[in-house]
Amino acid sequence: MKEKSRSWLSFAGSACGLAALLLGASPAAAQSNEVLRLRIVGGLGGVNQYVRHEEPFWTRELTRLSGGRYRADIVPFDRAGVPGNEMLTLIRLGVVPFGTALLGLVAVQYPELGAADLAGMNPDVPTLRKVVNAFRPALANLMRERHGTELLAVYMYPAQVVFCREPLSGLQALAGRRIRVSSSTQSDFVRALGGVAVLTPFTEVVSGIRSGSTDCAITGAVSGQTVGLPEVTKTLYTLPISWGLAAFGANREAWRALPEDLRTLIVKEMPKLEAAIWDEAERDSATDRSCNAAAPCVRGSLDTLTEVRPSPADQALRRRILEQHVLPQWIARCGLGCQTLWDANIAPVVGIKAPPFR
Repeated sequence: MKEKSRSWLSFAGSACGLAALLLGASPAAAQSNEVLRLRIVGGLGGVNQYVRHEEPFWTRELTRLSGGRYRADIVPFDRAGVPGNEMLTLIRLGVVPFGTALLGLVAVQYPELGAADLAGMNPDVPTLRKVVNAFRPALANLMRERHGTELLAVYMYPAQVVFCREPLSGLQALAGRRIRVSSSTQSDFVRALGGVAVLTPFTEVVSGIRSGSTDCAITGAVSGQTVGLPEVTKTLYTLPISWGLAAFGANREAWRALPEDLRTLIVKEMPKLEAAIWDEAERDSATDRSCNAAAPCVRGSLDTLTEVRPSPADQALRRRILEQHVLPQWIARCGLGCQTLWDANIAPVVGIKAPPFR
């Protein structure tokens, strides 16, 4: 895989023009019968959203749907040597003509892009869908005008829930614990509870729990199971602290350079791919697992954990933290324009107006 990553970056670095980078062929190929091949940087590798949907669409479905006229290669960004927080910059420059940007990562530099997934805002998938639908036109405009990127799809990753090494009674019991986080707004949420936010790469989550440097970890239930968190934790608290949104987009010039029929095909098929990825993520967010004599619990599965569901009091506290801590701190980082952005697009859905910018 390292060899594949090196070849990808070598290809990008040595491209002699946008058309060659975009299509993996000479510009003259577009005028001939030669098959055009797109180069795609996808989302997180190894998760169901990529393995079952994103990769098969580009490597197989595009060829089938186009009658063999178009093909594509795809590599997940975390295996391609592409820094996730720089994805939009690379798309804007044309180094990555088509790429999937995790909004939680790029929001460190561009906080306005993370508006739809603030920690504590979306307690369930229906709410998340409403928020994303309301914010999508503004997101598309931001990406087009500020980042030279045509928004083609918004993907969803599973709910970010809480694994803890010791028993946990509810949200308030996170006070005083060292908790792994992966975004600025998750840090805001944890600190508002009286916890200690520890920004930790996903690859180090289990070792952090095992060594005692963290007591709990916020991450996806299925991904947490995959890396072995049930082996080092006792409790799974199922309140979604946040989710994982990703924007799939194209460099604006690369998009315009595509043959018209290919643009039409992609625009037609992207909503179907997006819907499949959302459905997969919603299934992966369900923490219910059967565990009985016919299907006994096994070490390393979610069934071995004590599941704690959020109480009405937890939900009220979640919303209060969003309104009084997470949202104000996001506005402070993001600026006056984000107050307007929030009130125009998201406040009508969640029923919370932005505080004054100071």
